[in-house]
Amino acid sequence: MNRINTALEQDKKLLSIYFTAGYPSLHDTTKIIQDLEQHGVDMIEIGLPFSDPLADGPTIQESSTAALKNGMTTQLLFEQLKDIRKSVNIPLIIMGYFNPMMQYGIEAFCAKCQEIGIDGLIIPDLPVNEYHEHYQATFEKYGLINVFLITPQTSDERIRFIDDVSNGFIYMVSSASTTGAKSTFGDTQQQYFERIEALNLKNPQIVGFGISNNETFMQATKTTKGAIIGSAFIKHVTQHGTDNIGNFVKSIR
Repeated sequence: MNRINTALEQDKKLLSIYFTAGYPSLHDTTKIIQDLEQHGVDMIEIGLPFSDPLADGPTIQESSTAALKNGMTTQLLFEQLKDIRKSVNIPLIIMGYFNPMMQYGIEAFCAKCQEIGIDGLIIPDLPVNEYHEHYQATFEKYGLINVFLITPQTSDERIRFIDDVSNGFIYMVSSASTTGAKSTFGDTQQQYFERIEALNLKNPQIVGFGISNNETFMQATKTTKGAIIGSAFIKHVTQHGTDNIGNFVKSIR
C-alpha cells in the first residue's frame, strides 16, 4: 500500500509540512526531512522550486527564488533524495509545477520518483481532466498518488469528479487567495469546511493555505483529516535556520 494511504488510515489528525527544496541552503533538504519526521510530522511536501509559482504567496515565492539562485534543480533534488528511504519512513510528496516535470520527461520523472521512494505529487497547474485523459495511467504505473486542489469556488460537480479520479486525499485550499499564514479562520472558511464535509467524499481532505499555529490547525482539522503548513514553516527556517524545527512542530499540536 502507498505510504499516503497508510498514513490516512491512522486514527489521528495528520500534520503535513511543506518546505522548498534547496532553502535556506542548497543542501538542507535531507536534514529538514529527517528532522520533521523525528519530531512527529506525519507527511512532508517537498517543494520543487519554479520561476513562476502562480499559486504561492510571497513567502514561498521568495524561498523558491532563493533556492533557484542556490542552484536547486530537478536532477539535484533527485540526487539529494536517492538514499532518503534509508532514514525516513513517512510519506513524501513532491509539490511543483508541471513545466519542470515536462522538461524532465513525465515518464522519466515518475520512474525516478518511484525509484527514490516518492509517494505522490501535487501539481497545481495540471487540470484534473488533462491528468485523467493523458497522465493518470503513467502515474499509477509508477505507484504515484496525484493530489488535486479544490477551493471555495470549486463547484460540487467538479469536486465529485476530482474525488472520483483521486485515490489518496484531496488538498482543500482554505481560501481563494495565494498561500500564506493566517492567525485564525473566519465564518466563510468554516462554512466552506462544513460544505465539503456534507458532500461525504470517498477521499479524505487535508486543508492547506493559512495554517500557521495551533488554533488554525485545530479549526482546519475539526471536519477534515489533517492540515498542511507551508508559509509559516518557511518563515520559521528563514528566521531560525534548521536547528529549531522541533520547536515549530511543538507549537502546532
